[in-house]
Amino acid sequence: MTALWAGLIRLLAATWRFRVQGGEHVAAVRASGRPLVYILWHSRILPLLYHHRGEGVALLISRHRDGGYLAALSERWGYRVVRGSSKRGGDVGLLGLVRHLRSGAAVALTPDGPRGPAERMKPGALAAAQHAGALVIAAGARASSAWWIESWDRFCLPKPFAAVDLTYSPPFAVGAGKDGLREAMARAARALADVTYGGTGETGPGSA
Repeated sequence: MTALWAGLIRLLAATWRFRVQGGEHVAAVRASGRPLVYILWHSRILPLLYHHRGEGVALLISRHRDGGYLAALSERWGYRVVRGSSKRGGDVGLLGLVRHLRSGAAVALTPDGPRGPAERMKPGALAAAQHAGALVIAAGARASSAWWIESWDRFCLPKPFAAVDLTYSPPFAVGAGKDGLREAMARAARALADVTYGGTGETGPGSA
């Protein structure tokens, strides 16, 4: 069943037409040799997951049963999967991500995962970046047409042949100590709002 589901998702994703803004920010971090942490809202994970397939990025995915489907799909698409969450096994998961970062791998996290509240920052992703001396880039996705799944995060599933805009923020570092982490959380929240909604006038569930 997992293989069939993954195959159907890949067939759908192959029809999407990607348009990338801010790709130069990703290229600059890679050229610098600094570790890289991507942050993105959980609802937008699927188009970004497909776009970055085969790059060997490490993902933190919940130990919850629902996370098993995402983990299976991610592994099929060439991701390194670390199981854990902020609620269950989170410390172990974050330590695994820090090890990946220190070995030179990029890491991607959803700071509102695994179960919300939607689009509300949690510190784990930025704490990992802080410990590893990594740079952080916020990533967002918008689709010209999509199905919005009735889930805690209103999961975005672009429709066949949708145009998908991927946007990346300029990179930023996480300063030392609690103050550095607090400032980075505020900056990350602003960056995620910008790359996810831009000038569309839309607001997310976390803005209420």
